[in-house]
Amino acid sequence: MYSRLRSNPYTSSVLKALPWIPVVVFFVDHGFSYATVEGRSMQPTFNPDTNMLQRDIVLLNKWAATDHEFSRGEIVTLISPTEPKRIITKRIIALQGDTVKPLRSDKLVRVPRGHCWVEGDEAFHSKDSNSFGTVPIALINAKVTRILWPPSRFGAVEKKPLSDRVQIGFIQPGKDEDFWG
Repeated sequence: MYSRLRSNPYTSSVLKALPWIPVVVFFVDHGFSYATVEGRSMQPTFNPDTNMLQRDIVLLNKWAATDHEFSRGEIVTLISPTEPKRIITKRIIALQGDTVKPLRSDKLVRVPRGHCWVEGDEAFHSKDSNSFGTVPIALINAKVTRILWPPSRFGAVEKKPLSDRVQIGFIQPGKDEDFWG
């Protein structure tokens, strides 16, 4: 049996490729990968075709999400706070220390330390922070950086300008409760 394996012309190639498998797995888990965006919550940024026959494929930068440095307007993927086995795609609207006026309430919400406020671009079809509140930044697993498919829309994903429902705040070092000084 061993002699048959040695005589196979593919054996050498397979043996040379084996050491690279952990590198590829690490790269996909922690570096870059792609995902298909499903649903209407991010229209018109993703899946602008209203009949949903074509789904966008996007590039995910997982490495950029590991430092937990995010800015308002970026689109990210995260573990759904209500369905932990589901990954959702949303736009960061507010960061820790900011105050947000939710879409369906007049009560202002201050974003606590280590959290953010995320929303879909299509408010009527999005289950987001307006439904479940602020989200721990630790749930974010990637930044969405480019549209890969369809080719007619290939390119960088644009950041949206700051919403007029957000008042930028800050958190002073050592103060968890007092956002404004």
